[in-house]
Amino acid sequence: MKPFNLFPYDSTFRFMRLRWVSLAIALGLMLVAIGAIAFKGFNFALDFTGGVGVELRYERPVDVDDVRSRLQAAGFESPVVQTLGTGRELLVRLQTEGGQGGDVVSRVSSVAQRVAQVASTPDNPATVQSSAQVTAQVGRELAVNGIWAMLFVIVGFLIYISFRFEKKFAIAAVITTLHDVILVLGWFALMGREFDLTVLAGVLSVMGYSINDTIVVFDRVRENFRAMRADPVAVLDASVNQTLSRTIITSFVALLTVVALYLYGGGSLRGMAEAQIIGIVIGTLSTIFVACPLLLWLGVTKQDLLPKARDEAALARRP
Repeated sequence: MKPFNLFPYDSTFRFMRLRWVSLAIALGLMLVAIGAIAFKGFNFALDFTGGVGVELRYERPVDVDDVRSRLQAAGFESPVVQTLGTGRELLVRLQTEGGQGGDVVSRVSSVAQRVAQVASTPDNPATVQSSAQVTAQVGRELAVNGIWAMLFVIVGFLIYISFRFEKKFAIAAVITTLHDVILVLGWFALMGREFDLTVLAGVLSVMGYSINDTIVVFDRVRENFRAMRADPVAVLDASVNQTLSRTIITSFVALLTVVALYLYGGGSLRGMAEAQIIGIVIGTLSTIFVACPLLLWLGVTKQDLLPKARDEAALARRP
């Protein structure tokens, strides 16, 4: 495995020497992200706001990206264009006001006819199969479910890591994961990127990636605390250095995958891929510069890792 080691196993980078700087930067970025979320808010997509849905049928298969571009050029903001089974049928969803009362039907019908006109080409005209007002209720329910899923994962992390390691490790891992998620959400709020259900799925996947990367480093920290006769700073520096090649290589391979998804996955998956790209980059850096410094800040020691009852004799023999 030596050819795959980007950094020697016994590297001596002193990451913990920068722990206060890295924690200050992480805190500053979190405050900026929270401020963007609180004061600027998200650019919610049709999944959360509702609008108009139009089903189109063509004589021949049509390019989804081309239809989306023509709708945007015609003034439709952030249209969602998806295929329905075959390339000859499309579902177009638009953020537009539907009116109230009896005006809804005529307004939706007018929007549908305009969409069909814009989406048609001289050699491949589009016909309206159906049109309706789209409710945001489903999107709201999924968003609430996503929040509950995030809380469930956080509690699960705390319980699992507390059993496997110790509560200080659980707290550090959860704070690091929340740091990564908040920065991803802050990016979308600050840059005004469209926030839809695929982005929410990307944010949830960032949580899984972040905690997995952190657990690998923490597992090495536990091993080194038991094997090395050194102070916590030296143990944590050695642990990060020993897993550095694995962290960088794993992140790079994962990044290649989501970059390909961003470039070639189409507009409907671009938001999710962007969330994952940012999450992988931030998660890699936080594993190195946030997770272990948090352990030092929480005052982790060798006694936190050895089971108290089972290894009491071993504890007595160790310095």
